[in-house]
Amino acid sequence: MTNPFGTVPPEAILEGRATDAYFDRTRETLAHAGKNPHVVAEVTADQFPTGEFEVLTGIADVATLLSGRSVDVDALPDGQLFDGGPVARIEGDYLAFAELETALLGLLSQASAFATAALEVRRAAPDSRVLSFGARHVHPSIASVVERAALLAGLDGFSHVAAGEVLGREASGTMPHALMFCFGEGNQADAWATFDEAVAEDVPRVALTDTFWDEKSESLLAAETVEDLAGVRLDTTGSRRGDFRHIAREIRWELDARGHEDVEIFLSGGLGPGDLRELRDVADGFGVGGAITDADPVDFALDIVALDGDPVSKRGKLSGVKEVYRTPEGGHGVALADCGEPDGDEGDEGEALLEPLIRDGEVVREESLAAATDRCLADAEAVGFRR
Repeated sequence: MTNPFGTVPPEAILEGRATDAYFDRTRETLAHAGKNPHVVAEVTADQFPTGEFEVLTGIADVATLLSGRSVDVDALPDGQLFDGGPVARIEGDYLAFAELETALLGLLSQASAFATAALEVRRAAPDSRVLSFGARHVHPSIASVVERAALLAGLDGFSHVAAGEVLGREASGTMPHALMFCFGEGNQADAWATFDEAVAEDVPRVALTDTFWDEKSESLLAAETVEDLAGVRLDTTGSRRGDFRHIAREIRWELDARGHEDVEIFLSGGLGPGDLRELRDVADGFGVGGAITDADPVDFALDIVALDGDPVSKRGKLSGVKEVYRTPEGGHGVALADCGEPDGDEGDEGEALLEPLIRDGEVVREESLAAATDRCLADAEAVGFRR
């Protein structure tokens, strides 16, 4: 079986078959009419700045998609925040890229949504260790997209093994409730001790302590059982956790009272940015899943804005080739590209953000995850992203 999970193969995406049918009809019609106009098309979510910033990622995949096509492409750098105007611009004969629109938008829309949600999580607990636990909420074929977006937004790690192989990073994680069940109630100490004996030394000894008994009781037992216990993890179901903040504070108190000050408290289980803000002073780290993977895709559209050198647009969209810029004060603006860089709020010129990505089908810019992370976090600070 060559395609056991029924996913669209990479070659279909690269060849333009991962498209909406009307692009095939368009190609047939234009070929029949002998038409292939030179166009400029822009990828945009909002025409004007809205003040609600989002993170752009997926740019490296766009470069892969359009590589070898007779087009020029400019795009924001990977990890840049935006709130209006184009994030990418394609120039060339329309039939050089027409059927790639569907895939191109998909490569940007979902990854950018994951990264934006992950950045909100990161900003909610900037000094805590935060891991991405959300891969189980998406199709396994895109798990690496989720985890890369989480890393780009500054999260400290993720749980998915295969995604780690793709990204060249080690997956994090210790034990599930299933392990505790396999040893049975009353045998929690055996489960933790056996785990300590079995796994590699470089795996942190973090005990899951909310399976059968009160979280405090299991946490104290774990600390007494495992000599070099790094931490305890509470993954208590929302319907049973009550005041999670009080529970964490109580466990911290009791661990400290018994000389276990070095044992950290890690919380997971349906947590979002609001929870992290509430709990960040009583816990050392968090696992976050659905708050990232449940993000609605960014509603990007690709629109032709110039046809054979003349401005053009559909109703409700802005015609003409545009530039986006960032002012020293953190503002974001949109202007026609031939008008020059607009001034900032206090007279300083804004920084143009669109950069060359492809020239005549050749990729001219490399995207580094580490650089994208630095850019994302610095830009989030500059624009005051949701803190």
